[in-house]
Amino acid sequence: MGSPDLALVADVRAALRAAADPTRAADMRAYMKSDMPFLGVAKPARTVALRPLLRSLSLDRATWEATVRALYDGAAYREERYAALALMSVRAARPWHDPDLVPLLEHLVVTGAWWDLVDETAAGHVAPTHRAHPEAMAGVLRTWAVHDDLWLRRTAILGQLGSGLATDRDLLVDVIAPNLERPEFWLRKAIGWALRELAHRDPAWVRAYVDATPTLSPLSRREATKHL
Repeated sequence: MGSPDLALVADVRAALRAAADPTRAADMRAYMKSDMPFLGVAKPARTVALRPLLRSLSLDRATWEATVRALYDGAAYREERYAALALMSVRAARPWHDPDLVPLLEHLVVTGAWWDLVDETAAGHVAPTHRAHPEAMAGVLRTWAVHDDLWLRRTAILGQLGSGLATDRDLLVDVIAPNLERPEFWLRKAIGWALRELAHRDPAWVRAYVDATPTLSPLSRREATKHL
């Protein structure tokens, strides 16, 4: 593992603090039900604050991964974790979304352990990695789907968001199946979301799946068929 770019970490933290809005911080924290405090920097302001630091960033892969971890794990405010996920998305990092990234992706999900961080990781990083490396990532998603960690299970279900007609239906069935009778809201909602998104592109398949799956929870069924 490489060493983080500590200057970049410091610059990111300073930029976020300079954009802080204490009048918004408490409301943002309450909305997110977050143990970690907020600075009060909404997404548009975060984007503006971070753009000069991330726009033309040049890091090698090991330094990039270590810097993401340093920002994420050392966060004193939730916006610093959002910034770590923004660093994950820089253009130079796109080729690095491959199976070797799985340990970091798993770490972000398990450590984040809440929907805002988990869903951004799933849709913004796990799903693109699966699209680029479907065979290798299919096994990862199937493993996560039966993991003891709730959020890895949710990530497995959401791990093809944005794939449209390229969605691997067999894989989707396989990651949903061990979670069909789980009682957690976050899993039932994820099942409905994944099916609803596919329904925009393949409504016949989703309708047939819903009709053939009596153990689908009412919440999942309602979400899946919302636009059918």
